Amino acid sequence: MRAVVGVWRWRHNPLRRASDVVEAWLALVALVLMVCAAPAVGALCGARTDTTLRGTVAEQRLHRHATSAVVVRRAGRQAPLTGPDGTTDRVARAKVVANWRAYDGSSHSGTLAAPLSSPGAGAAFAIWTDDHGRPVPRPMPLAAARTHAVFAGICAAATAAALIEALRRLTVWRLIRRRYARLDRAWARYGPDWGRTGAGS
Repeated sequence: MRAVVGVWRWRHNPLRRASDVVEAWLALVALVLMVCAAPAVGALCGARTDTTLRGTVAEQRLHRHATSAVVVRRAGRQAPLTGPDGTTDRVARAKVVANWRAYDGSSHSGTLAAPLSSPGAGAAFAIWTDDHGRPVPRPMPLAAARTHAVFAGICAAATAAALIEALRRLTVWRLIRRRYARLDRAWARYGPDWGRTGAGS
């Protein structure tokens, strides 16, 4: 609104300078871009991120399979378990040596983080494996993918708006520097005669 008022105020003002008009129009253009372009950039970025993450979720669901692992023995101290969205469970998981059967029917054994408070031999728990039986995190939930896409869109819109404002401020700063440079040149030309009777005549 201030940009619109600024453009209107300088229309017929006899004291206006060219830089004043440029500055007012620059503010108006920046405002329009922030209102229209920044949300469009955010929506585009969010949509592309959502499409990419949906593809990732679909691929993970296709190539990650749930199976059961059977505890053979404990393997050491408890350790946190990292989820597919990068978060870490608050409850530490016990590290155990376990056996499991892969999606292709092959048998595997290894050290896993079991979601059991006191795992004993023979206890079973659910794990996720890839097509070759290697343990992997569970597939990313679709809700988490959607949340990441929304967050990416918001960040993109905010970044676009900040960039527009930074360019506006940089341009205004250069206009002000040019204005002061002209004032300095004018003062250097007429300053020595300031206050003298008949100066400039």
